[in-house]
Amino acid sequence: MVYESIPRTVRIILLGEPGVGKTSLILSLVTEEFAEHVPPKAEEITIPADVTPEQVPTNIVDVCLNEQTIEQVAEEIEKAHVICIVFSVDKQETLNKIASYWLPFVRDSCSDDYRKPVILVGNKIDLIDYSVIDNIWDIAEEYPEVDRCIECSAKTLTNVSEMFYNAQKAVLHPIHPIYCIEEQELTERCKKALARIFKICDMDGDGVLDDFEITIFQKKCFEAPLQLQVLDEVKSVIAQNVAAGIENDCITMRGFIFLHCLFIQRGRNETTWTVLRKFGYDETLELTHSYLYPR
Repeated sequence: MVYESIPRTVRIILLGEPGVGKTSLILSLVTEEFAEHVPPKAEEITIPADVTPEQVPTNIVDVCLNEQTIEQVAEEIEKAHVICIVFSVDKQETLNKIASYWLPFVRDSCSDDYRKPVILVGNKIDLIDYSVIDNIWDIAEEYPEVDRCIECSAKTLTNVSEMFYNAQKAVLHPIHPIYCIEEQELTERCKKALARIFKICDMDGDGVLDDFEITIFQKKCFEAPLQLQVLDEVKSVIAQNVAAGIENDCITMRGFIFLHCLFIQRGRNETTWTVLRKFGYDETLELTHSYLYPR
């Protein structure tokens, strides 16, 4: 799979069956209230960088099959950076159409060597009292471009802003270069990059990161030291989950790599990407020219 460079503007498109609430989600995000009277299609929305968590201008595009041709929708998919496919959690047929129609259509509309990240969005959770996420994993396994699934409600504003934030993250901090969903493991390229970073941070070359080395690493990547209590909690998590992850109260390479796997599994891709980018890696996990040949 080929990955495009990280864009300066994120373009999000909403797809799905008529009546699932695509337009309502957009209007709820913009107005922060539920619109009782919803037009067939929202105009393209531009959100300025200074009001987005990632500080990146974001365009949101609505799709209406009653007003657009299939060719026009395919063109919008081609221009988008991330696709949100919306279904209604109270209507199983709208979920069924994701695998039978929408995901194949998205694939056909993208170039053969590049699959854009997809967010599956279950809207109208205010109408049910159970989760449908478990019903989606089979789809996600068949279509690796599915980055994540999120349940929300345009009516109660539940998870609406989170939905669009996750769409931004799928573009700016993509999961597939660093994590294999099928194997639930870091990719080999990611492991190799993290091993190099570990060795750089192991300043005394003893094969572990002591508290001082971790503090230097934390300041370099996140511009703030790690509180001792937090550091102790991190070590405790590693010790409970990884054999030989901690030695002499220091973090081993195995523990360091496990920690990043855990971040990603908990949806914190941005943490690992921050580390990778601070040490010179681009979105393909190659070292950048500016890192290799600094001024």
